[in-house]
Amino acid sequence: MKKITKEVYLKWYEDMQFWRRFEDKLAAVYIQQKVRGFLHLYNGQEAVLAGSLHAMDLTKDKMITAYRNHVQPIGMGVDPRRVMAELYGKVTGTSHGMGGSMHIFSKEHRFYGGHGIVGGQIPLGSGIAFADKYFNRDAVTLTYLGDGAARQGSLHETMNLAMLWKLPVVIIVENNGYAMGTSVSRTANHTDVWKLGLGYEMPCGPVDGMNPIKVAEALSEAIDRARRGDGPTFLEMKTYRYRGHSMSDAQHYRTKEEVEEYKKIDPITQVLEVIKKNNYATEEEIQAIDKRVKDLVNECEKFAEESPYPEKNQLYDMVYEQKDYPFLSHKPE
Repeated sequence: MKKITKEVYLKWYEDMQFWRRFEDKLAAVYIQQKVRGFLHLYNGQEAVLAGSLHAMDLTKDKMITAYRNHVQPIGMGVDPRRVMAELYGKVTGTSHGMGGSMHIFSKEHRFYGGHGIVGGQIPLGSGIAFADKYFNRDAVTLTYLGDGAARQGSLHETMNLAMLWKLPVVIIVENNGYAMGTSVSRTANHTDVWKLGLGYEMPCGPVDGMNPIKVAEALSEAIDRARRGDGPTFLEMKTYRYRGHSMSDAQHYRTKEEVEEYKKIDPITQVLEVIKKNNYATEEEIQAIDKRVKDLVNECEKFAEESPYPEKNQLYDMVYEQKDYPFLSHKPE
C-alpha cells in the first residue's frame, strides 16, 4: 500500500471537508428548488471514497456506483463546478444538464455513473472489468452498491461470473445500515453482508468504513489481487449516513440519539484529530484549508447559478451519436 503521510492526511481532510460542504450546499439549494428531483447525500460516508482513491491508480482504474454519486466523480478528477451545474440542470453540467443528481458521468476521468436503478450498476462494473481483461489494460474497476442492492439478483449473477472469469473487479457494499428506511436485519437472515462472497469462494470481509486508513488497506490488497489476475474481492464497508436516504426522507426509522452516536466517529473528525495530534498543521493552516473549501463551494454555486439552461433542440440532438442517422423520417424543428 502507498504510504500514508502527513500530506495524505491533509489531502484527506481538505477533500472530505469539501465533499461534505459541497453537499451541504446542495441540500440548501434543493430546499430553494434550484435542484429538482431526488437528492441522495453522502454525508458520513466520505472515508470510503477517501480510502478508495488512495488505493487506486487514477491513471487507469475505474469507478462505478449507484445514485449517491456527487462527490465520487470530484474525487476522480471531474471539475466540481460541472457537477453542481449538472444538478442544477444546466448545459455546463457533466451530462449537459440532462442527467441530474443520479447520473453523473465522466468517460475522461473513468467514472461510469451514477445509476438510478438499484443494483443496475453491479453487472456493468464487471462488464467494464471484462473489457479491461480482454484488452490487457491492467486496470481494475471498483463497483459500489448499497446494502439494499445486496438483495438484488444481479449481484449474485455478477459474483458468479466475476469469479468464474477471474475479472479485475472489486465489489464494495457501502453498508450504511438502512436500505431507504429498512434496516439490514429486516432484509435478510444475516447481517454480515460480506459473507455472501463465501458462497462463490470469493475473497471477502468486513471493513471499518468510517476510517480511511482501514479502507485504503483493504482496497490496496483487493486491487493488487485483481491486478495480478487473481480475480475479484467482495468487501463490506460498515459506514453510516448522517442525512436521510434522500431529501424527502423523514427518518422515522432511527433515533436522533443513534445519529449523534455515529457522529462521534465522523471520518472528518477522526482525520482532523490525527492532524492535530501529530502537529501536521497549525490552527491557522487548518483555518486556511476551511476557507479554501468554503470559497470553492461558493465558486461552484456561482458557476451553476450563472450557467444557462440547455436549448430545447438538445433533447433531439443528443439522442443519436451518428449525426446522419439513416432511420430518422424527419428532423424536429
